[in-house]
Amino acid sequence: QVWQIRLDMHLLNHDGNITDAASIAGIVALCHFRRPDVSVQGEEVTVYTPEERDPVPLSIHHMPICVSFAFFHQGTYLLVDPTEREERVMDGLLVIAMNKHHEICTIQSSGVVMLLPDQILRCSKITAVKVAEITELIQKALENDQKARKEGGKFGFAESIPNQRITTFKMESAAVDTNNVEEQAGEIIAKADPPSEVFASPVLHTPGTAQIGEGIESSWGDLEESEKEEAAEEEGESEVAAFECQKMETEDTSTPRETKKEPIVLSDSEEEEVVILEPQELPRKTR
Repeated sequence: QVWQIRLDMHLLNHDGNITDAASIAGIVALCHFRRPDVSVQGEEVTVYTPEERDPVPLSIHHMPICVSFAFFHQGTYLLVDPTEREERVMDGLLVIAMNKHHEICTIQSSGVVMLLPDQILRCSKITAVKVAEITELIQKALENDQKARKEGGKFGFAESIPNQRITTFKMESAAVDTNNVEEQAGEIIAKADPPSEVFASPVLHTPGTAQIGEGIESSWGDLEESEKEEAAEEEGESEVAAFECQKMETEDTSTPRETKKEPIVLSDSEEEEVVILEPQELPRKTR
C-alpha cells in the first residue's frame, strides 16, 4: 500500500512568469505537507490520527526550482522573470528547472527564437544563482514556520488574512504613458550591451531537424573516436563513388568508342528482303 498525494493549483491572477511562481508554490506545499504516521505489523497496517502520533513529512530529496528567461530581438537581449506585459512582446521563452546541487532537471524552450549554446550556458549559470537564493528563502520560511508551531505562536494561511500579509504587495492601477515609446525603447536598446555574436537570420542546414543556433551537428557532446573514424570512412567512400560516377559520365560524353566496321543485316519478315547497310550509313542513336 502507498500514499497517493495530489497537488492542485488554482490560479486567481498573475502578472507574468506563472511557471516559476507555480513551481515554488508546489515544492513549498509538498515540503510543508505532513502525512499521518503509519505502522505495519505483518499484513496489518495501522494509520494513526494526529492526536495519537504527530504527522510526518514527505521524503523530498531535492527541490527543483524553475527560472524563466524572456528573449527579445531574436535572442539579442534576455530578461529574467518577465512580467505579463513583457511576455506579450517577447520573441521566445526559456525555462530551466534546477536544484541547489546545479543539476538540471528540465529545459523547455518556446517561441520563434533560435538560441546559441553560449546563450543556454549563460542562462544555466544565472539559474544556478537564482535557485540557490530561492532555496535558501524556502528553507528559512519552513524553519520559521516549524519554530512558530513548536512555540505555539501564530502561523498559517488563516493568520495571514487578518494581518493583510496576502495583499502586502498590492499595487493600485496607474496610467501608462504611451508617448514616444519607440524613442524610449531605442534609448534602452542603445544603452544595453549586445552579446558578442548575433545571428539575425538562423540557418537550418537540415530541414525538419531540431537544431540550436547555426551549428550543423545537433548532438550534445563530441563524437567518439570510433564514430569519427566511421564518419571519415563513409565520407571517403562517398567521395570515391562520386569520382567514379563523374569519370563514367565523362567517358560517355566523349568521342564514340571504336567499333568493328562490319555490315549490319536487316531482314523484313513479310517481303523476305535483305538490306545490307554500310557502317557509315548507321544512325548514331542505334549504337
